[in-house]
Amino acid sequence: MEKRTSITARILAPLALIAAVLLIVFVVSSSTGNDDGSATSPKGNGNPGKQQGSNSKPKKKVKVYVVQPNDTLTGIAAANGVTVDQIERLNPDIDPQALQADAKLKLR
Repeated sequence: MEKRTSITARILAPLALIAAVLLIVFVVSSSTGNDDGSATSPKGNGNPGKQQGSNSKPKKKVKVYVVQPNDTLTGIAAANGVTVDQIERLNPDIDPQALQADAKLKLR
């Protein structure tokens, strides 16, 4: 014998699925931190008074670390959120096995 499904279940199942998807979209969109509900441009720099050129790129500040006695590249990288490869690429003249105290390393 076939089990008959009620019309109510056939209607409520898709509606529950739609409600769940809408709830997820709402939660994700409200957690982005855009409280006023206005859309922001990914190219906007937040300074309406300054004109942004089409070829301008945001400039990154160079972050420098002064080597302390007994520092290692691994320790410096872990403490500053960069990789050892990144430090070596930015500082090709350093010897990772013989870091000198008071040497300045570029991190970014």
